[in-house]
Amino acid sequence: MPPTLASLVHHSALKLTVRAGEDRLDVPVRWAHVSELADPVPYMEGGELLLITALKLDAEDPEAMRRYVKRLAGAGVVGLGFAVGVNYEEIPRALLDAARDEGLPLLEVPRRTPFLAISKAVSAAIAADQYRSVTAGFAAQRELTRQALTDGPEGLLAALASQVDGWTALYDASGAVVATAPEWAGRRAARIVADVERLRERPAPASAVVGGPENDDRVELHSLGTGRRPRAALAVGTASALGTAERYAVHSAIALLTLTTERSRSLHAAEQRIGAAVLRMLLAGEPEHARTVAGDLYGGLLDAPFRLIVAEPAAAARMSVDSHAHLEAAAKARAAQASAGKAGAGLANGDPLTALAETVESAAARAGEAVLVVPERDGEGRRLVVLATDGGAAVTACADHAAAREAVRSGATRATAAHTGVPHSGAAHSGAGQAGAGHAATEREPVGDEDELVIGVSAPVGPIAAAAGYKQAEQSLSVARRRGRMYVEHEQLAAGSVLPLLADDAVKAFADGLLRPLYEHDATGRGDLVASLRAWLSRHGQWDAAAADLGVHRHTLRYRMRRVEEILGRSLDDPDVRMELWLALKATSTE
Repeated sequence: MPPTLASLVHHSALKLTVRAGEDRLDVPVRWAHVSELADPVPYMEGGELLLITALKLDAEDPEAMRRYVKRLAGAGVVGLGFAVGVNYEEIPRALLDAARDEGLPLLEVPRRTPFLAISKAVSAAIAADQYRSVTAGFAAQRELTRQALTDGPEGLLAALASQVDGWTALYDASGAVVATAPEWAGRRAARIVADVERLRERPAPASAVVGGPENDDRVELHSLGTGRRPRAALAVGTASALGTAERYAVHSAIALLTLTTERSRSLHAAEQRIGAAVLRMLLAGEPEHARTVAGDLYGGLLDAPFRLIVAEPAAAARMSVDSHAHLEAAAKARAAQASAGKAGAGLANGDPLTALAETVESAAARAGEAVLVVPERDGEGRRLVVLATDGGAAVTACADHAAAREAVRSGATRATAAHTGVPHSGAAHSGAGQAGAGHAATEREPVGDEDELVIGVSAPVGPIAAAAGYKQAEQSLSVARRRGRMYVEHEQLAAGSVLPLLADDAVKAFADGLLRPLYEHDATGRGDLVASLRAWLSRHGQWDAAAADLGVHRHTLRYRMRRVEEILGRSLDDPDVRMELWLALKATSTE
């Protein structure tokens, strides 16, 4: 630790005597400074031991000495050294009383002790303390490195917590707590997640100091990673500000964890390339080759039913349904990016696909399950393909992520509606339990914001049926986009109705063209052919029931149906014709 007034008093060569402020000798001394100015305060920084002979002071004036000592104490001067036998044979009574009244330590310096000797003693003690701090810092660095190599980040955190006499926590790219040391720090680490998320919004490297959740510790937050977007964050909680040795230890930990995360990012990029190859093989109908390439990395994922998830920005153009060709094109695009030194640059900071990938991967890592995440970019747009265990943490995290974003979007929509006076069309349907609800409800405007997502999820499939699962995910994605939803699972498609699909412009155009001759007849001739056709079809061709619904005789209805056949040039005995006419009537009735 740095020198104190007590250590200087106990220095045998200095022969200093304490004359006032005996109870304040444990304060650290930052420097020893000689000044004979009547007011040296403008040149003080705080923490100094001021050495004087009272050459220019009226040291026997009580009022002058009270003002002098009070200003020194207010400026942070920790002690006053007075040389006797130079201008005064002993410390003047006025100065002694002022020091005692203010509680400022006053040291008597004998004539045979030069001020230079005191300055040298302070300087030597400071240098020794700095040397000890540097030595301790190097020792801490060696220990942290050893722990990182033998026990990984968890061992490093434990060693760092011991070095700073506090607690530490590591957060992943999504802001979730990965590990803490000691174990009891988990609750404290969880309470500052919001501060970690705010830190992640700043370009790396970034740091911040926050108060403890119970105001009993001081927490330093440091982002980890060399890129613009932080890869992780480190929290260090201590009872007080860090000393020099502790600061060395923290900086060493940051360097080691950054090295670990950057190495992990390189490995992650390699894993993604392997994952893309495995996915292409699955979609090409080569599950055995896919298993061979996957090995231990993704092999376990192919041993149980899995789901395929396809996500796109809400404003993105629709992708080709030819999944295998699409993946091949995306692979070529990634290879071109890598050759140009742009690998991994496809997703910008704050991109919704990046956020989803981080959420899914973090959930899978915490659950100890494998997940295959393949970001794609080609001439048609961007998307994220995920292969995850059915019922696992990754699929649940994906649904929860969509539900959370949908809730935020719905809140913004309601706020906009309240502000503009436009009614809101209804509550959002999202998440694993809600995404399929309300299929026949009023259609909402599709999401159009670039920062939103559309996610389609397949039914559980196995390696042999991976291509079918991919098409299911794309079908779910198409339905989600059409209906203005964020998340749709394939099983939910059959739980709804096909009727909302008739709102498509192409279907409406076909219906208008098919029924136009009947509408024209009704506008100029006698009889209501459109209403009669609707009643007859709704009663499955039962003449009496349909005629009763219309309030006409059955012979009149028979005549009208013959006119329908004549005008359309189609036979109502053909079930395909009846189906097309019924769907056309339903499509036009949705307008």
